Amino acid sequence: MDILFLLIPLSVVLVLAILVGLWWAVDRGQFDDIENEGSRILQGD
Repeated sequence: MDILFLLIPLSVVLVLAILVGLWWAVDRGQFDDIENEGSRILQGD
């Protein structure tokens, strides 16, 4: 039972870190042009 006092706060911190990372990626424009990125990798330089 005592382990829950450690696991619950750690899981909340992990979820918050994931949400901050996702927010950062969306804010920086990582998902703006996902249609063209798939075809860009197949095109030559």
